[in-house]
Amino acid sequence: MIEFLVNAYYIVLYQPLLNALVLIYDYFPGHDFGISIIILTLIIRVILYPSSVKAIKTQKALSDLQPKIQELQRKFKDDKEKQVKETLALYKQAKVNPFGGLLPTLIQLPLLIALYQVFWKGFNSAELTNLYSFVVNPIHINAIFLNLIDLSKPSLALAIIAGIFQFIQTKTTMPQMGKKTGNGPDFAQAMQKQMVYFFPIITILILMGLPSALGLYWATGSLFLIVEQYFIFKRKDQ
Repeated sequence: MIEFLVNAYYIVLYQPLLNALVLIYDYFPGHDFGISIIILTLIIRVILYPSSVKAIKTQKALSDLQPKIQELQRKFKDDKEKQVKETLALYKQAKVNPFGGLLPTLIQLPLLIALYQVFWKGFNSAELTNLYSFVVNPIHINAIFLNLIDLSKPSLALAIIAGIFQFIQTKTTMPQMGKKTGNGPDFAQAMQKQMVYFFPIITILILMGLPSALGLYWATGSLFLIVEQYFIFKRKDQ
């Protein structure tokens, strides 16, 4: 069973993505591996656009409901069962599934893992033996991006850029918390503030030790999502 899943992952995800990356590298003028990564990332984001829009709209709806949810938490702070019941009723009334944004993310996980492996190992000559017959084997892939960054090695600059974009993306998707009332600690608000900084820091720490091809992919994908979120939120507000 495990062997079947590994083979299916290789045939359905890893090999097609590797061939797509090399195909772009072969035919894009200049044969820039970094530009090839950016193009492939944008193609993937466009393919995932429908599921991504659904997740973003769910997050926006949850953000709009957050003040009402906080009010319910204050009103029924001594009756947790009633609090949960009223919160679920609020979700139902607003036609919002609080887990609606989770499924698209889970669906994307295998794809993200495959992309990581492709960007991590795709410039190795040994991997180029796995190309389809119609894809020209370049024999050697030049991993230098814009004659500045070796994408086969870690880059602190790209890791920081990816972290900044991750911060902006997280900041814009986090639900807006209502004003704090009372003197007690607001754990939900404190947790939200921590997450805004936690994800970007973790992103930088992870990427600074990996080939910068992954950092370029992460930064490109995050920037795409920022722009996507901006237009979706703007359209919904209007």
